[in-house]
Formats: sequence, structure tokens, C-alpha cells
Amino acid sequence: MQWIVAGLGNPGSEYDGTRHNVGRDFLRALEKKIPKKIKIVLPDTYMNDSGAAFKKIITSKKAAENLVVLHDELDLPLGVVKFSFGSGAGGHRGVLSIQQALKTKDFIRIRIGISPATPSGKIKKPDAEKTVDFVLGTFKPTEVVKLKKVQKTVADALELLFTEGLDKARTQINSRV
Repeated sequence: MQWIVAGLGNPGSEYDGTRHNVGRDFLRALEKKIPKKIKIVLPDTYMNDSGAAFKKIITSKKAAENLVVLHDELDLPLGVVKFSFGSGAGGHRGVLSIQQALKTKDFIRIRIGISPATPSGKIKKPDAEKTVDFVLGTFKPTEVVKLKKVQKTVADALELLFTEGLDKARTQINSRV
């Protein structure tokens, strides 16, 4: 079984460090810690056309089940990481593009929360008309500190997935808050 791990984001240094590039940025940071037998993909397409990068790499629905996509998640607060498998795109156009290109939802997603939250944990998503500016904006200094812990959680998630399988990884990671 060949694992393929992809980090979604936009190409070009002007997008480095933005909320929308958290999947791509994390994968680049973790790249040296990932076993050599695992294929790493950093699409050179823009986020909304991410699916184009996978058409030649993944040639069957069965192969798609070994795809792991790291991406930003507006519906989760910063600091929360969740596994998904076989679920809808939830409005994420990069994920939707991959689902359309592969003609399946059956791949693994590691959703990395980027939204601010109240002290009680309630998400404070930006207004719809401000969403693009928010996701293309950079993290605040206090958020960057929190991202180090999140990056460790993503590294743990990948290690658990590769060594223990999806069910165990999902149970352990999704229970973290």
C-alpha cells in the first residue's frame, strides 16, 4: 500500500504563512520526518484547482483511499485537528476539486482548524464577505505560537496513521481538544 500525503495551499512565496496554506506549510515543515516510502505531493496548482494535481497520480478509487490531504478548516477553531474520511467538502473548494477529479470522497483528510474562538471554544468565523481576506491573511503572532503545538499534533496524526491505521489514529487525534 503506497501512501500519498498532500498539503493543500497556493503556490508562490506570497502565500507562505497564510491560513489557507497551513496544509502545504505543515507538510513542507514535516517532510523530513515522513518515511521515504511515502509519496509527498505539494500541488503547483492554486487551491481551487487542486484536483488537477491528482488526476495522473491516483488512477483508481481504491488508490484514492491511500491519499491523505492536509488542509485548512474554517469550521474548526485554531488548535483543533480532525481526521475525516469519505465526507463532503464542507465548502472547501480545494477538497471539492479533488473529489471531482477523483470521482470519489473516499480519501483521508486531516483538517487543520484556522478560525479564532471565544474563551468558551465557540468558533468566530469571519463574515461571508470577509472570508477570502481572512483565509489569505497571515496568522497573528499569538496564533503562530499555537501553530507549533498544532504542527506536532499533525505529525502525531501522520505517525499514528502510518503505524496504527486510520481508525486508531482518528480515535486518538479527534479526541484531542
